[in-house]
Amino acid sequence: MKRWIMVIMAAGVLFHSSFSQERKEDPDARVGKFLESKRNRWRDMNIPEADGKVLYDLIVRNGFTRALEIGTSTGHSGIWIAWALSKTGGRLITIEIDEERHREALKNFSESGLMPYIDARLGDAHELVKELEGPFDFVFCDADKEWYKNYFLEIYPKMENGGCYTAHNVSMRWNPAMREFLNYVMELEGVETTIDRSSYAGISISYIR
Repeated sequence: MKRWIMVIMAAGVLFHSSFSQERKEDPDARVGKFLESKRNRWRDMNIPEADGKVLYDLIVRNGFTRALEIGTSTGHSGIWIAWALSKTGGRLITIEIDEERHREALKNFSESGLMPYIDARLGDAHELVKELEGPFDFVFCDADKEWYKNYFLEIYPKMENGGCYTAHNVSMRWNPAMREFLNYVMELEGVETTIDRSSYAGISISYIR
């Protein structure tokens, strides 16, 4: 009888160890499952999935590791960015001014399993961005449009050569502040800017040369 108890216990330990190992070795499945569970349910000014894939591909393809996001919302874009950084060995700093959205983002980051790759900060990006030391090789801006140019001016000196500065909703050409930002980055010497239109919003992609 004792022998059978020991066999059962050993089998249980082996199963638990195998199950734990499987979970540890398959983080992509966890992120994918989480994103699928939230598909078409992102609100509060989150980006569409198509744009999340654009950010993911940019980071993985270029091997970026030091990322900044201005405007977390409830975390959809941050999850795509952090997922890519989990491949490159990087880490994301993301800033959100709204406390309720910040709390929801923390919950989403935790459930997706990506919290180890994220430093989520609550505060006013107008001030926090100034305090960041950098350097950064990837930036995603999706905050107040009237401040887009100011964010870029603050971060540009802290970006590495070869880095990439991206901004969301650049299809809003009717917005004077957005036009000013786009005109500035497109005419800036040493910066190569294109616009990705995978979604209706549009993402400007500026490489620092």
